[in-house]
Amino acid sequence: MSIVKRMNGNLLPANPRMLFDDFFNRELFNWGNNNFSSTLTTIPSVNIKESPDDFEVEVAAPGMEKQDFEITLEGNMLTISSSKKNQKEESEGNYTRKEFSYQSFQRSFELPKDVVDEEHIVAKYENGVLKLTIPKTENAKKQAPRLIEIQ
Repeated sequence: MSIVKRMNGNLLPANPRMLFDDFFNRELFNWGNNNFSSTLTTIPSVNIKESPDDFEVEVAAPGMEKQDFEITLEGNMLTISSSKKNQKEESEGNYTRKEFSYQSFQRSFELPKDVVDEEHIVAKYENGVLKLTIPKTENAKKQAPRLIEIQ
């Protein structure tokens, strides 16, 4: 940016158009943290915990309803998605105010092959947290250590 003018001690760009572009192109907030996508939509935090018998996946999604979620398992790819629309309209006197919002997200996780018991996956939404319990197959569960005799 070439600067040629001074006004009240402040440097100004040579071209007023550059000032306009700079104002509208700079970020007003730091959206770079991991809870926001490039489209500035919230991506919920996810916790994944493995136990000897299963995997537990917790998705923080407050304000949603269980019918807002769709969970699919295709091969070993688990996909959790959600969408919710809100619309509100108020009319009073000579004005009408309409507000609407749309929230959506999709997260996919690759599960280990031949480890998950697909038929017994359970999902529950409670207190703003979607919790999935993904049981392991009997063959995949960790066996107790076997003592080997020395001969």
